[in-house]
Amino acid sequence: MTEPAAAGEIRETKLTEALGERYLAYAMSTIVSRSLPDVRDGLKPVHRRLLYAMRQLRLDPEGGFKKCARVVGDVIGKYHPHGDVAVYDALVRLAQDFAVRYPLVEGQGNFGNIDGDNAAAMRYTEAKLTAVAAALMDGLDEDAADFRPTYDGTEEEPVVMPAAFPNLLANGAAGIAVGMATSIPPHNVGEICAALGHLIRDPECDVDALIAHLPGPDFPTGGVLVESREAIAEAYRSGRGSFRLRAKWGVEKLSHGLYQIVVTEIPYQVQKSRLIEKIAELLNDRKLPLLADIRDESAEDVRVVLEPRNRTVEAGHLMEQLFRQTDLEVRVPLNMNVLDRDAVPRVMTLKEVLRAFLDHRMEVLERRSRHRREKIDKRLEVLEGYLKAYLDLDEVIRIIREEDEPKPALMRRFDLTEVQTEAILNMRLRSLRRLEEMEIRKEHGALSTERADLAALLADEGRRWTTIAGQIAGIGRQFGGTGALGRRRTELGEGPSAVVVPIEAFIEREPITVILSRKGWIRAVRGHGDNPEDVKFKDGDGLHLALKAETTDKILVFASDGRVYTLGGDRIPRGRGHGEPLRLIVDLANDADVAAMLVHRPGRRLLVASNSGRGFLVEENEVLAQTRAGRMVLTLDTGERAAFCVPAEGDAVGIIGDNRKLLVFKTEEIPVMARGRGVMLQKYRDGGAADITVFTLADGLSWKSGERERTERDLTPWLGKRASAGRLPPTGFPRSNRFG
Repeated sequence: MTEPAAAGEIRETKLTEALGERYLAYAMSTIVSRSLPDVRDGLKPVHRRLLYAMRQLRLDPEGGFKKCARVVGDVIGKYHPHGDVAVYDALVRLAQDFAVRYPLVEGQGNFGNIDGDNAAAMRYTEAKLTAVAAALMDGLDEDAADFRPTYDGTEEEPVVMPAAFPNLLANGAAGIAVGMATSIPPHNVGEICAALGHLIRDPECDVDALIAHLPGPDFPTGGVLVESREAIAEAYRSGRGSFRLRAKWGVEKLSHGLYQIVVTEIPYQVQKSRLIEKIAELLNDRKLPLLADIRDESAEDVRVVLEPRNRTVEAGHLMEQLFRQTDLEVRVPLNMNVLDRDAVPRVMTLKEVLRAFLDHRMEVLERRSRHRREKIDKRLEVLEGYLKAYLDLDEVIRIIREEDEPKPALMRRFDLTEVQTEAILNMRLRSLRRLEEMEIRKEHGALSTERADLAALLADEGRRWTTIAGQIAGIGRQFGGTGALGRRRTELGEGPSAVVVPIEAFIEREPITVILSRKGWIRAVRGHGDNPEDVKFKDGDGLHLALKAETTDKILVFASDGRVYTLGGDRIPRGRGHGEPLRLIVDLANDADVAAMLVHRPGRRLLVASNSGRGFLVEENEVLAQTRAGRMVLTLDTGERAAFCVPAEGDAVGIIGDNRKLLVFKTEEIPVMARGRGVMLQKYRDGGAADITVFTLADGLSWKSGERERTERDLTPWLGKRASAGRLPPTGFPRSNRFG
């Protein structure tokens, strides 16, 4: 080891060595004396010194308050040589019930709020200890913990608290040191005590058995823990991980089918005002298309009201969007990096943390028991001296009155120790009553019994563990249970699956009519009421197809080259103009036209066919296209064109050819394919198919004749097999050879 330099001596040292040595000293000081909590009491030095200073000021839970400035002054003057702002901030946090699960300080005055507002200055606020803090320091006067000199050597401070309360897990901890950090969320003390009890009964149990009693964190601000049990178990097994925490919300029904979402609990350490500002910013930037407005109606409790864009918006979809983009959902890290009893930082598992606390409680029990036994021994020594004196009080009085040095005379005469003699000489005259002798004998007997019990306790480890289990159960009853402080606040939810919010959820649903002109211009007009025939077109153009739909629908466009294109209802041009050419929206071939246009219905089948009468059934989900190029469905021969795409909703197909022959056959005769030419639906000598329809045979075949609709129910003459020629249609069938 290098000898320290003498005064005035100069030594040459490499800069890297000097920096490394000094930085290491700084790092260790930060780790041990500032940032990481002790596994035994869960406190950092500043918190330990704060509580001890308040105890010295007798700020007990049953007592009165004192100014926080007085407390901070004592802390920085006697124990903690740092700035008053840092010490007061630490004091304030220990008193905030939204920041600490079990507050260690009871504050009087303005100690801040969940909106992020700061506390009042320390000269305006007052504080005292809570029952939790008292439990943490219970036994300090009974040699339960070691003391060390303070920074200036004029006072003493405890190295660690006796910690009857499991503070590390109950209140959690967070800190960033040099090269390492800690982050431990708060837990429910009743559940912690249950896990400790199980560990005492079964020291060899695994983490999974402990999680049965301690299922996860319990945050002071509530919320919903939406992490899978497997992820929680893995985090506790390794000491590292994270927990997904969401706000708690519900739906309030309003009149006329409207509703609003009310958030009643927000995630831990999220400032409510900043959260609302963030949501408002996203709303103004049009990044929350499902949300119309947000209001803060909070008083003492949290009440944030979210108004959906319209009544058709699903609440779950809206909240899922907010969870992804705002702090209504947060990740709470777990990094159980703490100082063990030797002040060595390391990451511990849940079982190791609980075991360290139990070992500390065992040490505290043994130290307090030995301290009490020593106190009893000293008292018994004095009482035995009193009893000897009572055997001959007259002789004791004579020696005191007549002897020049009564102390050695008493020691020789009654065989007393120096302590016993001093006690007899300091005895008051009123204590010479016979009744006092009886009280002394009674006290002597009780103390002797207590001493024997302590000796038996110290000799029996099993009995000591039973005592500790009883103490922990008592803490669980005192601070756990179903009261306001002890009940679980964070709801345990299921781990969310990969929720896929459909794109339709982000679109405001409204009725539209899609209009396609003969020259291929497409547009959408609002509503279903206008007659498409009355819509204006460019000169030389006119109506080709019209389709009633909604903005949330997908529109299928069937082209004459056999391709199917998919359009979003909200993407179709709107307004008073003539729309846009369809070829600018999809890659429609120059020599292709639109044969059919319909609204997509998931799970439905379509009948596609060419003008030559060949076709097949296809699942509608199979024809959806994700790109502008569309999807090839119907394969064509030279000279053929795709002509028909109709929903296959029925058990019969009606097909009529250019030769005015009608054929009806069962739908089941047509194969289901994904792509191809299909099969012959009707045989022709000349021409091809003029029109196709799918219907329910029992309801009959219907067609439009002028303004009327006619139905033929007896279809026996036209009913045949697929690929037959058919026969002339019923009387009154349109000369256009069209069903509608």
